[in-house]
Amino acid sequence: MSEIKRRSFKKLIHHYTRLLFGKLPTDFRYPLYRRMVDFDPVPDMRLELKIAETKEELAGCFSILHDAYVSSGFMQPHPSGMRITKYHALPTTTTICAKYDGKIVGTISMIREGVFGFPLQSVFDLTKVRAKGGRIAEISALAVHPDFRKTGGAIFFPLMKFMREYCVNFFETRHLVIAVNPNKIEFYESILYFTRLQESAVEEYDFANGAPAVGATLDLRELPGFLQQGFKGRPKRKNLYGYFYEIIFKNIKWPERKYHITNDPVMTPELLNYFFNTESSVFDDLDDRSKTLLWSIYDLAEYRGILPMLKGSVDHGHPLRKHQRYSIRCPGSLTIVVAGERRNFVIEVIEISISGFQAECKLQLPLEIDGLAEIDLGLLERSTVKVRSVRARESEAGIFYGFKVNESDSTWRQCVASLEVGITTGDLR
Repeated sequence: MSEIKRRSFKKLIHHYTRLLFGKLPTDFRYPLYRRMVDFDPVPDMRLELKIAETKEELAGCFSILHDAYVSSGFMQPHPSGMRITKYHALPTTTTICAKYDGKIVGTISMIREGVFGFPLQSVFDLTKVRAKGGRIAEISALAVHPDFRKTGGAIFFPLMKFMREYCVNFFETRHLVIAVNPNKIEFYESILYFTRLQESAVEEYDFANGAPAVGATLDLRELPGFLQQGFKGRPKRKNLYGYFYEIIFKNIKWPERKYHITNDPVMTPELLNYFFNTESSVFDDLDDRSKTLLWSIYDLAEYRGILPMLKGSVDHGHPLRKHQRYSIRCPGSLTIVVAGERRNFVIEVIEISISGFQAECKLQLPLEIDGLAEIDLGLLERSTVKVRSVRARESEAGIFYGFKVNESDSTWRQCVASLEVGITTGDLR
């Protein structure tokens, strides 16, 4: 039997096996999926997982992603041999890579909501997810090198572990959303406890070359309980709860951060120019509105020569605000005197400038009152500033207050200066 015939036969067997398996009741089928889970709790140290930040790492990720999408019919071959999307240009997108002996063998991207939104929100309704509060990230651009696809999840599960821990501990994310091919959705439902965004699949999903897609979401706060119950009593190499929450990987290289930023931008002007102008036409293909949004993010002089020029005039409808390259989440406390009584409030700072900041507080604060704020800008970067509360804004996510900084210290000024001129996370280390 020729190699081509052998592969065709295996695909046919796999297809009919999946059809027969799909006829089993869900209550029987999903536990069976979970019993089939198998991974190495102590991966080979030749495997390394990290944020893709160099030209070679990003090119390797985009290349195996291209090959995986082309082979699945999700895109047409591109002359560059890479799949590069406009979302990869955003500082709110993080691409991670799995390297084995220095070679890129797996990748996945986490797209937090930015100026372009999410790829899937063009066809799926996220209203119910947003109503629960907390930030959302779309998990996309997953690919594993063909040499590692038959190794029992040797790359896939480490990528999932990295992704979960990064989203919770570094990316300030509560909800994950995905858009996957209908024949893959049951894996994510049964193993990772995703739930569908809507009952029926979208027949044509433009982001995957018109292939059908199913949208699903996962609340990361609920995941531990689901995994504990679903994998209760399973041995170590088959217990996904233990794998995600109890095992510490030496293979993972976590980002180094001086400040409590919540995203890790890596795109220097040189990298943006190479991937989005030279190797692809992503920037040139953007509409003028999207180009304007890019200019609002990358507003430093270093980017001016590589950002796309507008082809016409744009009616924004409303003024565009400056979109920061860095978002921040800093714990702090506010001390004020109310009716002669000294009171302390817990706050979380989410945006800072030299003259003020925005913070969330669970309790109601009086406005137009002076106080003293102590804020942990980083692990060893505590700042004490004299402030005045000037405004309040209520939303589904909580109450947010605006503060004017009346007197700042050197720690505050150094942090703001670093954020204003920094291009990538490396500039802040």
